[in-house]
Amino acid sequence: MTTSEASLVSLSEKVAATRVTPHPRGLFYLAFTEAWERFSYYGMTALLALFMVNQLLLPGHVENIAGFSGFRAAIESLTGPLSTQALASQIFGLYSGFVYFTPLLGGIVADRWIGQRNAVVIGALSMSAGHLAMTFDESFLLALLLLVIGSGFLKGNISSQVGALYPSDDEARRTRGFILFSTAINVGAVTGPLVCGLLAQVYGWHYGFGVAAVFMLLGLATYLSGYRHLPARVERQNCESSRLTAGDRRIVGALIIVMIITVFQSTSFYQIFNVMPIFIQEHVAPEVGGFRVPIPWYQSINAIFSIVGVPMLFWLWGRQAKRGREPDELGKIGIGAWIAAASNLVLVAATVAYDGAPIHPVFPFLYSAGLGVSFLYYWPTLLALVSRTAPAKVNATLMGFAFMSLFVSNNLIGWIGGFYGKMQPAAFWTMHAAIAIGGGLIVLLFGRRLSRVLRSG
Repeated sequence: MTTSEASLVSLSEKVAATRVTPHPRGLFYLAFTEAWERFSYYGMTALLALFMVNQLLLPGHVENIAGFSGFRAAIESLTGPLSTQALASQIFGLYSGFVYFTPLLGGIVADRWIGQRNAVVIGALSMSAGHLAMTFDESFLLALLLLVIGSGFLKGNISSQVGALYPSDDEARRTRGFILFSTAINVGAVTGPLVCGLLAQVYGWHYGFGVAAVFMLLGLATYLSGYRHLPARVERQNCESSRLTAGDRRIVGALIIVMIITVFQSTSFYQIFNVMPIFIQEHVAPEVGGFRVPIPWYQSINAIFSIVGVPMLFWLWGRQAKRGREPDELGKIGIGAWIAAASNLVLVAATVAYDGAPIHPVFPFLYSAGLGVSFLYYWPTLLALVSRTAPAKVNATLMGFAFMSLFVSNNLIGWIGGFYGKMQPAAFWTMHAAIAIGGGLIVLLFGRRLSRVLRSG
């Protein structure tokens, strides 16, 4: 461990030792670990599509990727021949989709065999190796595989440990603990694209990927330094083995329908990580006041508004509640769809208005900011809805299904992103606005009926 790494780990230990809040010491180790991990993940993700389109998949590099010819043949056997950008979009969609699928498997392995603490260590080691492998063309596919596996072991199991730090009857402190933990996630999501994007622009792609590896190793070091303060295995509460009642089955069916609705919003939202960087590179003025803005920085805007939007929305919902006009969960999910649609229409308007001239950076800024607010409206609301209404016998299972909706939507953005090169930009972003509108219309048509079913539980 370098001196700088040791000092950062020491800082996390000092923060934990001060116990400035009445939370278990282990929470601070978990929060710092997650901050480093999210820094590396979002930093790498912000570079991935641009890296593939601008270098990796071009002649002179693509031939160096081990096993790539067979991998490409397998994809194109399903899709037909793909351009460089369409192939990059398919790869991105598969990668980001399976990042949300493997935590279900990682949770099963941890629960049945190795425990959450060992699973997180394995996940951090796998992700560190994956980020290091990204710095070489030859190991690109291996890098993605290691990152997907590592995320599967780490993502769900570290969150489970947060909840296990608190007694089962201490709901208030557990909720606040998750808020602190989520704040660490957002800090990493903001800073990762900023640092990795700047390094990639100034020094080259592999420096951006390299610093992501360094911060993942920092996360591992932080976790190991607090190892003794963390639960080795999260005990699961056993529910009665009786079958679901008719009312339970209605609630489960309603929740699955709501999850399907959010796929529309997520598909419209997650294109920000895939095709959006390519669009900015091709159509947005690169400089503001003489400074060349690194393209990955636009993804940090989305994360920033997911942070600053929280107190704003709490204030708004509080005022609406006093007047009896606060939307219910389905209403908020629907509003998220309309905001996502409006955000995509910002790009449509800008593309039409500038008519081939470089678009002012304020428009992708507004697009990214709007999507950050949209995400706050629909995704945390979905998780809260599932947690509140799902029958105890299948509560954890349905929470896993909620994340599976992101697996579906991220694979969809990979497929839909392949049409970018065949469409005019205005038409492409209009399509994404229409997808989000579809989710909003379904809520308008069926939201009240679904809400009644969910309230009946």
